[in-house]
Amino acid sequence: MSTDETILDRLAIRELVENWSIYRDNREWERFLTVWHDDGVMMTTWGGKATPQQFVEAATKGFAKGDRMLHIVGGVTSLVEGDRGFAMSKLRIQQRGPVEGVACDVVCIGVNFDFMEKREGRWGLVLRQPVYERDYIDPVDPNQEVELDPEIMERRPDGYQRLAYLQEGLGYTIKPDMPTEVGAEREALVAAREAWLRGEPLAWPQD
Repeated sequence: MSTDETILDRLAIRELVENWSIYRDNREWERFLTVWHDDGVMMTTWGGKATPQQFVEAATKGFAKGDRMLHIVGGVTSLVEGDRGFAMSKLRIQQRGPVEGVACDVVCIGVNFDFMEKREGRWGLVLRQPVYERDYIDPVDPNQEVELDPEIMERRPDGYQRLAYLQEGLGYTIKPDMPTEVGAEREALVAAREAWLRGEPLAWPQD
């Protein structure tokens, strides 16, 4: 049975998950940083490992040069063990940009793994690691078609191939080993979650 305190903790964790997307997509960066602890780590396909401040700087520069991304949060579940917390939430990323000269929308569906900690009475994010499960690409103009280079596609894991294709075309260096629906990376991430909830040091990211 959940205690009243645990229920409040889970509500606070859920609010952090939802606020991340709202503040990020609306570029409310001061509020965005309040979601994190100062030593937090953000993982992305297009930037790899970053502090929250580094993420803000990179996202701000990207928006200024025309990058457009949106994030949708679906269901959220959380686990609380003392001052350690973890949330898993359904994730939908949409990015619009040119692919082989055609304006396209790329949609990637996955799950966020969020490692949380309560410090001095305040919950905050210690790590966000998205897991990429499916992605799709559609021309913005349905009368157009886009042809993807199979060699470029082959370089990226199934789960974020099309997202990586778009981002690489925009000049980003893609992290090639992000966790996907199945595989060693996801298994290691789940193991890191269990260790975190047992009170052990954070065992992710691995590099």
